[in-house]
Amino acid sequence: MNAASDALQSGAPYPLGATYDGCGVNFAVFSANATRIELCLFDRKGRREVARHRLPEYTDEVWHGYLPGASPGLLYGYRAFGPHDPHEGHRFNPHKLLVDPYARELTGDLRWTDALFGYRLNSPRADLSFDRRDSASAMPKCRVIAPHVHWPDDHRPDIPPEDVIVMEAHLKGLSMRHPDVPQAIRGTFQALSHPRIMEHLTKLGITTLELLPMQAFITDRFLIERGVTNYWGYNTLAFFAPHPAYMGRGEIEDFRVAIRALHAAGIEVVMDVVYNHTCEGNELGPTLCYRGLDNASYYRLVPDDERHYINDTGCGNTLNLSHPRVLQMVLDSLRHWASAFNIDGFRFDLATILGRENYGYDQNSGFLDALMQDPILRTHKLIAEPWDPGPGGYQVGNFPPGFHEWNDRFRDTTRRFWRQDECQQGDMAARLSGSGDIFDHRGRRPWTSVNFVTAHDGFTLMDTVSYEIRHNEANKENNHDGAQDNHSRNWGEEGPTDDATIVEKRDRIRRAMMATLLLAHGIPMILAGDEFGQTQNGNNNAYCQDNDLSWLDWSLTQTPRGQDMQDFTARLILLRREHPSLRAQRYMHGRHAPLPDLSDIAWFNAAGQPMSVDNWNEGGQPLLGLRRAIEDGESFDITYTILNPSDAEAPCALPPPTGTWRLLLDSARLHHTEPESLTAGLHSVIVAAHSVLLLQLDPATMATKSTNG
Repeated sequence: MNAASDALQSGAPYPLGATYDGCGVNFAVFSANATRIELCLFDRKGRREVARHRLPEYTDEVWHGYLPGASPGLLYGYRAFGPHDPHEGHRFNPHKLLVDPYARELTGDLRWTDALFGYRLNSPRADLSFDRRDSASAMPKCRVIAPHVHWPDDHRPDIPPEDVIVMEAHLKGLSMRHPDVPQAIRGTFQALSHPRIMEHLTKLGITTLELLPMQAFITDRFLIERGVTNYWGYNTLAFFAPHPAYMGRGEIEDFRVAIRALHAAGIEVVMDVVYNHTCEGNELGPTLCYRGLDNASYYRLVPDDERHYINDTGCGNTLNLSHPRVLQMVLDSLRHWASAFNIDGFRFDLATILGRENYGYDQNSGFLDALMQDPILRTHKLIAEPWDPGPGGYQVGNFPPGFHEWNDRFRDTTRRFWRQDECQQGDMAARLSGSGDIFDHRGRRPWTSVNFVTAHDGFTLMDTVSYEIRHNEANKENNHDGAQDNHSRNWGEEGPTDDATIVEKRDRIRRAMMATLLLAHGIPMILAGDEFGQTQNGNNNAYCQDNDLSWLDWSLTQTPRGQDMQDFTARLILLRREHPSLRAQRYMHGRHAPLPDLSDIAWFNAAGQPMSVDNWNEGGQPLLGLRRAIEDGESFDITYTILNPSDAEAPCALPPPTGTWRLLLDSARLHHTEPESLTAGLHSVIVAAHSVLLLQLDPATMATKSTNG
């Protein structure tokens, strides 16, 4: 290894990162508080440091230099010199090799060793001590890559929001157990676009694939010591680099090819991104990148003692998006994925933090303002998880126009309604109509609400009807992790059962909840595997289960129950596509009349009468009927949805107007796949227990006079 030299030319402070120009590589890295930055170069395997160069220039708090003759494939890292004064927020330690925050690709694994920490572990002075061991041998290395090639024929599908059907999935778990995907590519970007995977998505009618984190992340040391791993990936190390384990052949191009194939099939790709914290944890965490480059700039620190971190994320630290360079890094990262890979959108983990300034959450925060006016990013789908563990963290409904928001109120209400909690009718009505009580302001539309019953975090749909308590023993946290209240019900026996009555009831309620999701206004999001009965054996926090517990069990698609649920889900998606009243573009308030005496939306009881105040507050599990009407070109689409959460079938009078109704869906009947014309002038139907009916009225048969309701 050569001593630090002055071999670099001046270079330029922009763009940040390592940029190849055909003749050499420009290196630029931000640090407001460093006194010197050194570029370390490594051999082709990343095992030996072969040269070290001082970045010669410092412009606008950016250190930079140009290495003539360098080319793609070069492996590198940084060392940063500066004060070591934790009480003032500074934790510089040049003995620690640091990842470039703008690294486009990482190679090699992080190997846990005490040398990764900037302080002496087990020292009585804890993080106030200083460790002089070199960490380079245990660190992944950054790789210089060639500029991406633009493919002009790769066009984003740009699905209209009212037509979007989201499936949330884990990239690795999607393919690891698929029998038709070659073993060598399972769990990689290549598998993402395998014909059998895409065939499954297209047959269901999925338009948008939302994938859990794919930016380079690490597994915490304590997880490895516990014998588990970081499966979900919410522990980012490098915001510009794909996770190395997902690049099966080590080719970054595989991800771009997969996205292009999905686009060709009409499927969008949304990335789950984590810009609220990093993998470095609190003051007792390792020094891998941001802490070593400029701890006081990158993180929010406690004002009275900057030794400690503000922990609004529950993960040890919080990125400081109030700092212009940190804000720039996040926006540059988003634009990188949008432009280099043609990603269709982003789901922001713990998004409230991204809008939190020093004084609290602000819809007009720097990040949210910058994002919404960005000419590239504002054209993409932007989905917020609108909560975090910090003060004032629950902000559902309070993100600016242009955002879609995960709606946990939909999840909780749907589960409570179908497990027969008391007095859920009013809340269920609001959720079915797009949660206008939460989102209907500032010109926002029903598609603002991303409706879901299940997500990666929590029970699967099968487990929601099979377990009443969490069973997270496999996580090795003494079953103390994960949510305690899941609004679930096992219907007579905890876990798997051979009782045919319980099995049949569980299947009915699964179908009823899936129907509730797909017949509601808003954007529906299905958890991958729910369409064929995926179970996690009652684990509601499988973040560390990189195994059969979390990987999709594709053998279920070959079972009668799995095939039935899959066909039922596809049927629901098709009905949603065919009937505009089920995916309205505007909120319905009952004040608009598409036809004389016919309001756009109305609610009815089992007697076919408009819901009264007493009906809304009624106990038990009464029927709930929803009539929706909308203009559909030169015709009209009028549908009636009936929900029966009770244990008994019940008659339900059809609401006005009178006419000929067609039965489009009966969730209690497994193989009801074709519309059935009911007897003209029929006034009532029988609704089976734990089921949903969907009917359509033929406008041509309507009586001339009707009651609005």
